Amino acid sequence: MVESLKPVASLKGRDFLSNLDLSPAEYRSVLDTAHAMKRGAFKGLRPLEGQTLAMIFEKPSLRTRTTFEVAMNQLGGHAVNLTNAEIGLGTREPVRDIALNLERWVEGIMARVYLHSTVEELAQYASKPVINGLSDLLHPVQLLADYQTIEETFPDTRGLKVAYIGDGNNMANAHIQCAVLSGAKLTIATPRGYEPNAIIYMEALKLGANITLTHDPRAAAEGAQVLYTDVWVSMGQEAEASQKRKIKDFAGFQVNPAMLELIDPDGIFLHCLPAHYGEEVVEEATLHPKSRVFDQAENRLHAQKALLYHLLG
Repeated sequence: MVESLKPVASLKGRDFLSNLDLSPAEYRSVLDTAHAMKRGAFKGLRPLEGQTLAMIFEKPSLRTRTTFEVAMNQLGGHAVNLTNAEIGLGTREPVRDIALNLERWVEGIMARVYLHSTVEELAQYASKPVINGLSDLLHPVQLLADYQTIEETFPDTRGLKVAYIGDGNNMANAHIQCAVLSGAKLTIATPRGYEPNAIIYMEALKLGANITLTHDPRAAAEGAQVLYTDVWVSMGQEAEASQKRKIKDFAGFQVNPAMLELIDPDGIFLHCLPAHYGEEVVEEATLHPKSRVFDQAENRLHAQKALLYHLLG
């Protein structure tokens, strides 16, 4: 096996609930492995032979479920899909009991949930690695794929101008954490009242991240080398009475071809999907020559495969 692709000993058996659960060196190792795996490393090898990943889904999923399941399969392991209708997190059984059961059967747990406290509780009680596949606070596995995609165009991300335009949600929070690890110069543009988590923001600043908060989306997009957006109405918020007001508050924050003209001529556009066309983005932006949206979706497989290899390998 290539020396640089040996599992990082410090990651063995660890939880991955946020991007800052990785040191800068560990983050670099995971991304280097993801790039190598995309080039074909481990093809025909089965480093996770006989291992099983339990996948818990409170929220529906296309990319998270498919990529984690395919990743385990390609590494020689197996994934078990557990919907909330089947296990009833915190209702049919306490989260603690679910963790204490699963740790007896599987080598790892991936959970895509509503509350961040759920993945924290799973990690507290399970002796096996717990991976945050998405929570209301953070989406760390998505950011690994995002920065793999960014590095395919811009190999050195130190000082890279990244603009996140939209809601200060779990994606914005995860971008803040990755600004610490990547060295990118991050600008987040949100309407007033929709800023990202203040604790996560202040922690990143203390760790030396270069982050600017603004309410001007055009100023954020101007000259950006990476332009990123996400849905304005997150999953689970669709029935809220404030949805119409929220969409109104985000007027001017839509990514469209005119906004893409503002970014660096060699810049790229990313969206973690699914897209709400006509709201935060239009189809012409997703299909634009500057778009790397579907490369980004592909890289969920490679980045998560690398993560699983280091945590379970």
